Amino acid sequence: MRAPLSIVIPTLNAGSELAPTLACLMEGLNAGLIRELVISDASSSDDTVEIAQLSGAEVVSGAVGRGAQLSLGAAACSGEWLLFLHADSHLSEGWSAHVSRFIAQETDAGYGDLVLRDDAMMARMTARGANLRSRLFGLPYGDQTLLISRALYDEVGGYPDIPLMEDVALAKTLKGRLKRGGFQSQTSAARYREQGYAKRSLRNLTTLLRYKLGADPKKLAQSYAKK
Repeated sequence: MRAPLSIVIPTLNAGSELAPTLACLMEGLNAGLIRELVISDASSSDDTVEIAQLSGAEVVSGAVGRGAQLSLGAAACSGEWLLFLHADSHLSEGWSAHVSRFIAQETDAGYGDLVLRDDAMMARMTARGANLRSRLFGLPYGDQTLLISRALYDEVGGYPDIPLMEDVALAKTLKGRLKRGGFQSQTSAARYREQGYAKRSLRNLTTLLRYKLGADPKKLAQSYAKK
């Protein structure tokens, strides 16, 4: 039997983060869980593609935009299950056992519990808030990692080709079919430290509310980039 899991990582100049993220995947490879690793790159100008190729990953290239990159990466996969992982998110030790159990028992999609890689109290509070949002509203963000069967992914139409809020859009189509996957997604806190936890959290909430109220994702992405 072939390994069931295809992993997709979207990248854009992620060379400084990618190697440790890939190292966390080794336990899944050793467990016979991973069929393939697809790096969906958006014309990186650093050593991202070289690192990906040295790891044995398949590299596909396309336009900048996480929604488009995730969709392109998924199209290149042959696994029965897909796991979408951000380039700066490390799967916690023991993740492969949780994923194997989820795949064996579930037909719904799963997500990881967020942990920010920072010892600050605000990091823990921010992560708790994100995890509470996910449980109460079925709204995990992309940095929490998404595990979904190929059949369900295709059924709901996959990631939309939008430059921002693609994770929220997909979560909406999966409403009622998102569950905790049992693993942790340990994500970089660099942007929170740089911008301030309160400021960045407020910015994320404001962007979400604007999207929910019907704002154009392209305009949201432009505004987000400027800030």
